Amino acid sequence: MTVVVGYVPTPEGETALRAALRAARDLATGLVVVNVESTRKPRPEHTPDYLQTLTGVLQGSGVSHVLLHPMGDFDASEEILKAAQDHGAQLVVLGIRHRTPVGKLFLGSTSQRVLLEAACPVLAVKAGQA
Repeated sequence: MTVVVGYVPTPEGETALRAALRAARDLATGLVVVNVESTRKPRPEHTPDYLQTLTGVLQGSGVSHVLLHPMGDFDASEEILKAAQDHGAQLVVLGIRHRTPVGKLFLGSTSQRVLLEAACPVLAVKAGQA
């Protein structure tokens, strides 16, 4: 059993990572970090050194972990759901952005799909909460 977290190097992703590390410690289980990097739609947050920083945080956490970093034309929600299934997740953690009143009607497509399709509980956290 594990905790799976969808990670991007944003404030929301950092908050999700902190919450997932805390959950993994509380549940005495491992952590699977899913960081999808699209080669089709590169994100400005994917700076050359962010993976080194992430690896350092994970190694310093004392939590057993696996970092999945698919690069290419992957769908983040599919990769998170696949990791949850493959690693027997007991919890999935996602970071979500602040939304306007109209935007609250719709979550991001990744968040929405994971919330609706995950076979285990999903914890959605906003930046600054963890």
